[in-house]
Amino acid sequence: MVCAVCPCLSVLFRILLTSIATLSAYSIHLLLRSADIVGIHPYEQLGNQAFGAWGKVLEVCVITIHYIGAICSYLFIMKSELPLVIGAFLGTPSNSGEWYLKGDYLIIIASLFILPLALMRQLGYLGYTSGLSLICMVFFLISVIYKKFNVGCPVEDHNLTQPLTVMVNSTSEDDVCEAKLITFNSRTAYAIPIVSFAFVCQPVVLPIYTELWKPTKKRMQRVANISVLAMFVMYLLTAVFGYLTFYDKVESELLHTYKGDNADHLILCVRLAVLMAVTLSVPVIIFPIRRALLQLFFDAKHFNWVLHISIAIGLLVLVNILVILVPNIKDIFGVTGATSAPTLIFILPGIFYIRTVPENLEPLNSRPKIQAACFAAVGFLLMVVSISLIIMDWASGGQ
Repeated sequence: MVCAVCPCLSVLFRILLTSIATLSAYSIHLLLRSADIVGIHPYEQLGNQAFGAWGKVLEVCVITIHYIGAICSYLFIMKSELPLVIGAFLGTPSNSGEWYLKGDYLIIIASLFILPLALMRQLGYLGYTSGLSLICMVFFLISVIYKKFNVGCPVEDHNLTQPLTVMVNSTSEDDVCEAKLITFNSRTAYAIPIVSFAFVCQPVVLPIYTELWKPTKKRMQRVANISVLAMFVMYLLTAVFGYLTFYDKVESELLHTYKGDNADHLILCVRLAVLMAVTLSVPVIIFPIRRALLQLFFDAKHFNWVLHISIAIGLLVLVNILVILVPNIKDIFGVTGATSAPTLIFILPGIFYIRTVPENLEPLNSRPKIQAACFAAVGFLLMVVSISLIIMDWASGGQ
């Protein structure tokens, strides 16, 4: 996810990444504290406890929007990478016009393979697929680091099959191979929403909490901290080495920057690993959306296979339509990260904590509740800033 903000790999970006990761861990603390106080573990029920039916509706809507954006981003990666992989195996240029190399057709076919996993009744069975997808992303990171020392300085067409001897005059004023501490361009507007998007895990924290062996707040917080730290390290290293490989030539989707590398077996394996990771991740993401919708519209009903299957099929159809229509992956990350991500990370955990922790335990003027209020205010500020920057970028025709 962070690959899309590699061009702004400055001191400010690293501060932003560290801050969002730290605040995400703090928001999990607020959620766990709220859940322990009211004895409610489904995330959607915290909204109902805090603000009644309207709170529950708001929370379900935000969760649904966020995870639809997440599925869209994964299918968009399939749309971009599948034609390159198939073309490499068949020895056919991806721009040849053949139907089996068109991304719009391929994501529909891929969705048919995703559907059986999305129809599984228990989330626990998908833990193995999540582990496999994580291994694929570690392989992706290792490959990005390796390619940094195997790719020459990107010239204008940055054909990466050029040998390492292809260099640019380092004394040139506009040297493309010079790392910059502070960089601003049209994609800088997407830095905050993309980084926020990357650290949203709050809706699945409480369901995982209930499935822990001997669940305690301390153990769940430790699990969350380790997960956030692992993701922080992976995002940071990917951004660092992706930027130091291509500098200002890096594209919104990092793998697409390896132009001319279709014959590179390592890059081909990386593309396959990424495709496997996103394919296995989509069914996991469908679970919280379906649970949120069922909590909102069918709370009193027992498990129903018709509803279970209908929601999965409906979500995949909707997401396919959106991915076919949206021109760029950064638009998906930007819009979702600017709206739902700050709400899930900052605003909802903060206001839920204030509303659910009784005043006899912590008065409104107590330090924890003041911190929670400031936390929610920071989220609202980030949302306003992110939306404003994205609208300005769209208005200026930024690409």
